[in-house]
Formats: sequence, structure tokens, C-alpha cells
Amino acid sequence: MSSSVNLGLAEARRRLAARELSARELTLAHVEAMAEARQLNAFITETPELALEAATASDARLAKGEGGLLEGLPIAIKDLFCTRGVATTAGSHILDGFVPPYESTVTAKLWAAGAVPLGKTNLDEFAMGSSNMTSYHGPVRSPWTKASDNADLVPGGSSGGSAAAVAARIALAATGTDTGGSIRQPAAFCGITGIKPTYGRCSRFGVVAFASSLDQPGAFGRSVEDSALLLQAMAGYDPNDSTSADLAVPDWTASLKGKVKGLRIGVPKEYRVDAMPEEIEKLWQEGADWLRAEGAEIVEIALPHTKYALPTYYIIAPAEASSNLARYDGMRYGLRVEGETLADMYKKTRAAGFGAEVRRRVMIGTYVLSAGYYDAYYLKAQKVRRRIVEDFEQAFEKVDAILTPTAPSAAFRAGEKLDDPVAMYLNDVFTVPSSLAGLPAISVPAGLSAEGLPLGLQVIGKAWDEQTVLDVGLAIERAAGFEVMPYGLASG
Repeated sequence: MSSSVNLGLAEARRRLAARELSARELTLAHVEAMAEARQLNAFITETPELALEAATASDARLAKGEGGLLEGLPIAIKDLFCTRGVATTAGSHILDGFVPPYESTVTAKLWAAGAVPLGKTNLDEFAMGSSNMTSYHGPVRSPWTKASDNADLVPGGSSGGSAAAVAARIALAATGTDTGGSIRQPAAFCGITGIKPTYGRCSRFGVVAFASSLDQPGAFGRSVEDSALLLQAMAGYDPNDSTSADLAVPDWTASLKGKVKGLRIGVPKEYRVDAMPEEIEKLWQEGADWLRAEGAEIVEIALPHTKYALPTYYIIAPAEASSNLARYDGMRYGLRVEGETLADMYKKTRAAGFGAEVRRRVMIGTYVLSAGYYDAYYLKAQKVRRRIVEDFEQAFEKVDAILTPTAPSAAFRAGEKLDDPVAMYLNDVFTVPSSLAGLPAISVPAGLSAEGLPLGLQVIGKAWDEQTVLDVGLAIERAAGFEVMPYGLASG
């Protein structure tokens, strides 16, 4: 494996600018690394020809001093973003053969910034899952293993392919989407950083929808600086998305200092859940101690409606999924299974095209939206969501950011929780509340479990205050000094 694949996004950018490395050399190293790591199943579609063509064009621009923010940097795209001329599957059989005639706003911004497209990464079907085990294209295998055995572990979900690709050094960085934790939880499981910005910071245009009031594109990197750099290129107002905020994109990387002196950091008592492993509690306390040592004040806060966040999420998200996925009927694009009548064709196409988890959530969503149950479930869930938002608003009157664990455990074995959907849903217990409130949050690798697996800490910030989230995340990153690579990867 070439040592250039071990560079972070920001460091590779500096070397390209200094002409110490060419974009084509860097891209070729990643293309070769992708081929060597296909056992991870991190990619659904690889685009090596497009990547090398883009890298050659980047070298020409760099030679003229005309490079964009991500000029010549090879990245991966979650296969939920529509890419013109390149298949987009959302990890589902029902989108077989779908090649978008248009580009998502996020990917269009990335290509305009000079990023090099390595391919489309694997994901839980329609982003529904916390393990990356529900993809029609097969599960993603984490590049990490336990110290005690070599059993396959999950990379987290739904953006597990993106997280695995970045952790395995087969992409410098990658896009993800986060609906209830689908960037932050895989980042924690794979020992990398992942940031979900404020809802509305990145356009959802051209992103295959799961739950429209929750979905938000975000970024994976191997450092806080890398994630900030990629997010900076992705973000911005888009008139094609009615939920897109008409706000300028700050220069987060230039302002990134990691200074937390004088900040008040909240620690919510409600996040101490039953049966939480002692090593998670210990790491959380250690994170608070690191920030205190850098001059921050640690303040206990209350988020009293946290205990209702998961049931609220698993009413609202399936309800929106039921509505969004109604468009997949076999008529216009994707899979079609012929039937005796039009209704029969609809039934057969959707039965064959959707996997078990998607069918489960569509049925739940349809049920809670149905006559007689709408008020009892969906309307009540929306009222509880408002209470959760108010909890955060009150907390942020007292603190500048909130520190929590990212996930209640380290990565688990592939298939371990597939027979118990509730146990799987509990993986998002720490990430769902901030998603319901639309707040920015980052996961930073901060330590190892007793079995040698990564553990992450989460920083949640005020709406539109990604800068504080990134600075607190950087302070944790520096204190943790997490430089462990997945087992079996060359250190370069």
C-alpha cells in the first residue's frame, strides 16, 4: 500500500499545492488500494476511469495555480447522492439500473471544488439501519477486528461504506447522510471523525430521501480538520431545496483553533443510560477532564425529554419514509416486476424491491399515519419533538456545547443484532436527540475498548455554530492523541 493513502485530506491538499505529489499519483494509489480492499465491500460502484480523468485535469489546474478547495483529492460518495451518468442505488434492489440524468447539489459542489470521484459507497438500504447489514448489495465489513478474534464486525450504519472506506485508507474522505446518527455512529465504530451539520446547512437536492425533516448530508474524515474541509466544500444555500438555509458558509478550517478556554460544556445527566458499559462512562469522564484541563467549565445540564427521543424518532422517521418511498412503483425507473394488473405489478415490484427492514419501517409509518392512529402516534410524536427542541434551547442558554458518548458500545459482530430490531435501534440512543432538534454534532475518536476497538465522543452545538463544535472536537482530538490504525493496515 502506498504511503500516500495514509495522508489526511488536509495534509494531502498541502502536498498537492506544494507540488510534492501529483493528483494522478495520489488517485492511482487509492484506486489500487480500493482493489486490494474489495473484501470490505465498502463500494457498490467504483469509478477508477472517472477518477484518473479528473485527477489529470486537476494536475493541469494545479500547475496553473487555479486549484479549487479540494483540487485533486480523491473522495468517496455515499450511494444516496445522485450522480449524473453513474448508477445510484440507495443500497436497494428497487433502484436497479437507475442512472440519474442530473447531479445532486452536494456532489456538484464537490466536483466544482476539484474533488476526484473514486466511486459510490455501500449503505444500509435507503439509509435504514445502524449496522450496514441491510444493503441489497451485501454487508460492509469493518476494517477493524477485536484483539481476541478475527470475526467480522459491523462498520455502523447507515453510512458504513463511507466510514469503512476512510478508516481503511481507500478514500481520503467521504460524504455521508445523517438522519438519526448515520454519520456519527459509524465514525465512532471505525475510529474516524464524522460531522452532521445543522439541518439546512447542506442541500438535500438530489439525495435519495428517507425522512425529509431529519436527513442531512455531512462529512467523514480522519481528523477534525479533514471533516471541516470537506463540509466546507459541501455546504451552502440551494434554491432547489426549500429547507436550505440562505446563510454564508464560514471558513471553518481557517478559523479552526481548538481553543476551549472559557467555554461552558454541558454534560446531560439523562445520557447515563441503564447498563451503559463502564468503559463508555470512563471515556466520557475522561473527555470532560481533557476539556477542563484546557480551561473549559464542565456543567451538568438536564435534557428531560431525552428518554422519549428514540420512540419519537421511530414514529416520525418511518412515517416520512412511508410517504417518500411511495414513489417507487416500478413505473418510471428502477426495478419492475410484471403483474396481472397494475395493482398486482405495484405489489410484486415493491415486495421484491424492498428488503425486510425497509418493509418494516414503511409498514410502521403507514400505520401511524392511518386514520384513527394519526393523532395518537404521529401528532403526539411531533409534540414531543418540540419538547426535545425546547430542552436543547434551554440548555444552550447555559452552555456553549454539549459532550456525550457517541454510541453505547463499540462495534459489534456482523449479524449479532439482526434478529432484534429494538436492540439495533438502541445504537442511536445518543445521536437521535440532536437529529430531532436539527443541531450540529461531531463524533471524534477518543479511545479504545477493552477489546481494542474504537470509541467515540460526541460534541453537540447550537444551531449554525459548527465552528464551536469543530473547535471542541479538535481539543478532544489533541488530548486523545488517537493514532491507532485498523488491524492489518500498513502504517506507511
